[in-house]
Amino acid sequence: MGVVGNSSAELDADSPGRCGAAMSEAPGDMEPTVTQAGEDRCWMWRALELARRGAAVGEVPVGAVLVRDGQLLGSGFNRPRSAVDPSAHAEIVALREAALAVGNYRLLGATLFVSVEPCAMCAGALVHARVERLVFAALEPRAGAVSSHLQLLDQAHLNHRVIWSGGVLAEHSGALLQDFFKARRGA
Repeated sequence: MGVVGNSSAELDADSPGRCGAAMSEAPGDMEPTVTQAGEDRCWMWRALELARRGAAVGEVPVGAVLVRDGQLLGSGFNRPRSAVDPSAHAEIVALREAALAVGNYRLLGATLFVSVEPCAMCAGALVHARVERLVFAALEPRAGAVSSHLQLLDQAHLNHRVIWSGGVLAEHSGALLQDFFKARRGA
């Protein structure tokens, strides 16, 4: 079962820094520790930077990083337009890069940080890749398939459960999306 909302531990630093330092994992269904919350914010800043890179080339600003044991395995931003590939969502790009890096499509123990709630395709890919955890920033009210609609990752019939949480740096992701679409409409 997932959680949507801001992290329970607010940190002083609101900017990206070195991610991947030793973190204190919260066992089971416990709330994340301050250290884990800080790591989540740090990796999310990286995802947001990738989203900005996507926006700069005309793609909808969504960025994703896949991490295991504090190490970046894969990253990407939306590129369906530039790649002429409807499946080239940020999450899929990051999953593909990580799978190639580790030589296995199963990404056990990994966490995906993404700036927007995943769609049905991306949520399904997380299950197939056996990603352990998903952290997203902003809700996606139209196509979000984790919390906004469908609740795909909470379906009991799936053979793998992805632990998820949302709302980490949501205000920054939301502002980036609003600015992008406002500029696209010419307003």
